[in-house]
Amino acid sequence: MRKVVNFSAGPGVLPEEVLFQAQAEMLNWHETGMSIMELGHREAEFKQVAQQSEADLRELLSIPSHYHILFLAGGATAQFSMIPLNLLKENKHADYVETGVWSRKAISEAKRYGNINIAARTVTEKGLICIPPQEAWALNLDAEYVHYTPNETIDGVEFNWVPKTQGIPLIADMSSNILSKPINVTDYDMIYASAQKNIGQAGITVVIIRDELVKDPLPYTPGLFSYQAQVENHSLYNTPPTYSWYISGLVFSWMKRQGGVAVFAEHNQRKAKKLYDCIDSHADFYINQVHPDCRSQMNVPFNLKNQELTSMFLTEATQAGLANLRGHRLVGGIRASIYNAMPEEGVDLLVNFMRDFVRRHG
Repeated sequence: MRKVVNFSAGPGVLPEEVLFQAQAEMLNWHETGMSIMELGHREAEFKQVAQQSEADLRELLSIPSHYHILFLAGGATAQFSMIPLNLLKENKHADYVETGVWSRKAISEAKRYGNINIAARTVTEKGLICIPPQEAWALNLDAEYVHYTPNETIDGVEFNWVPKTQGIPLIADMSSNILSKPINVTDYDMIYASAQKNIGQAGITVVIIRDELVKDPLPYTPGLFSYQAQVENHSLYNTPPTYSWYISGLVFSWMKRQGGVAVFAEHNQRKAKKLYDCIDSHADFYINQVHPDCRSQMNVPFNLKNQELTSMFLTEATQAGLANLRGHRLVGGIRASIYNAMPEEGVDLLVNFMRDFVRRHG
């Protein structure tokens, strides 16, 4: 394991094995005499990368053939616009579920293009943030689609269930928890995820979209933002972020060698349990404000009860080789992101540091 343990929320930690492979192939990819960064995106060599990465992702998530897989630029933020531009039709209504910062950003962008109903919001009960049960939601049966964020990177809130939408297309922003546990892709009509957490490096976004949703977009939609145009051109409508695509392919291959998504789910459950157990066992020192039923396994935010110690905690953690634990600028505090590539030993080091910090400052 590397000397520095990277708990960044994104761009997040990458598998060391993938970094070594990318390093070895940097100057001469597969005996072409060229770097992968120099290969033309329409040439046979890069098409090999594109096709293999799609095949590996399809295998990892058991994605059926009637779903397209796109590799697009712009991050999840671009999808906040692409979704309403492509899926809002005549009545221009859509339902959104508000569970944190990123779902609010998606809502704000969607409001530019249509009438957005907030079907549900997180609530606070006994000081803990909760996702309301679906029977409390106010879904609009005339909506074109329902959008939700299964895992909120900043707020540390994660669904442990899939909403039922009575036949209305379900759209999920899985940027920070895709590939962290098995899912049934057919429960969703579209899934999208920016790469820089569990998939690879920043610069590319995966979109998994059911055939029936690929239609003519709203007439003022830029060509680059048309799912139909991207499907017809196999994500090559324009020059894609080829190196990010390549790194994503290496990560998919690495995951397969480790045993696939189910294996990572077991690892992630253990890592999250260790960290939350530490927080809960020192409840007079550390505070997590999310109800246990909807705590994120990928992003663990917490505060120190004595907030004056936060700066010292971060400084000493960095000195101990535990990097990027500062909470998001909007909420402060501490946040440990423990994505697939975070080794369990890294979480053990953090837990040991946290216990020692309590011993010295509690």
